[in-house]
Amino acid sequence: MKGANFKGRGTGQQPGNRYEKNDLVQEHLEGIDIPKYEENPRTKFISIHSKSALSVNDSPDLPLNYSINPYQGCEHGCIYCYARNSHQYWGYDAGLGFETKILVKTDIVGQLIKQFEKPNYQAQAIMLSGNTDCYQPAENKYQLTKKILETCLAYNHPVSIITKNSLIERDFELLKKLASKNLVHVYFSINHLDKDLKLLLEPRTAIAGKKIEIIRKFSKAGVPIGIMVAPIIPGINTDAIPEIIKSAAEAGAMKVGYTVVRLNGQVKDLFHNWLLEHFPDRAEKVMHQIESLHGGNPNDTAWGRRLKGDGVLAKTISDLVKLSIRKYLPKGSKMPAFDFNQFIGNGQTKLF
Repeated sequence: MKGANFKGRGTGQQPGNRYEKNDLVQEHLEGIDIPKYEENPRTKFISIHSKSALSVNDSPDLPLNYSINPYQGCEHGCIYCYARNSHQYWGYDAGLGFETKILVKTDIVGQLIKQFEKPNYQAQAIMLSGNTDCYQPAENKYQLTKKILETCLAYNHPVSIITKNSLIERDFELLKKLASKNLVHVYFSINHLDKDLKLLLEPRTAIAGKKIEIIRKFSKAGVPIGIMVAPIIPGINTDAIPEIIKSAAEAGAMKVGYTVVRLNGQVKDLFHNWLLEHFPDRAEKVMHQIESLHGGNPNDTAWGRRLKGDGVLAKTISDLVKLSIRKYLPKGSKMPAFDFNQFIGNGQTKLF
């Protein structure tokens, strides 16, 4: 783990890739080899081809079985992001490499159409995205998320979106059309109200105030909106839970979910070093509290516990969320059901 922190990046660290047998180093005349690190590189977009548009999961923790990810890697730079580890499969690192080497699935729309046209395909709600944010800055250039939504509208296929970025407002008219057919749910991830914390925790995301503003605009237009208070990090953003839920509910949010932070793989060391850099007075306490949520470990793969935690602290967080929901959300508030009966794939005639 080495590397300075750079403005606008979640981390400057560039840990070694666990799947690589060899490390790239710089040779010096003194005979000392040191790891080769980049100095705050510009973001590089790398086009790749996808074998299939849809990823399938059987996790009991997740409400949807299908997800689609037009991008791998993410410029948002959220230091806690569990998806950082997956970037190593592509030959990059989970630190700065995750934020600066963005893989773009340029053929994903065509692959999605092929999926919809299969004779035996059954429509299920698709999660957009399940790994990295579909409205991250790369979307400005490639517009793959917009094209995916246009495809869902053409085929009358349900889709559920989660994002931290205000770029989703660009697709307002498209989302209204999907909502009029009960084909879309939109969720914003909001885990803070502090602009200064945002710059440290998730530097290239939208501020909470802007997300609340969009929630109000979308809800007034009939686009069903929910929020995820995620992840909740003990000692960092726990106190903000009631106010986040209150603000979102007043703006028209219909549903609230949450997760607690889990630090799998190299994310554990990245996050710990981030704590030491920005919150040295409470770094060890925060780490111990995270461990208490996950059976004594910062990382967790146990179904159920990995997202909500277990133990006294987990119950305290759960009770606070439930109390805030009862207090601020209208009784019985929920997202409208998706309509699967309109799907016109499987080779049926359509205008596209």
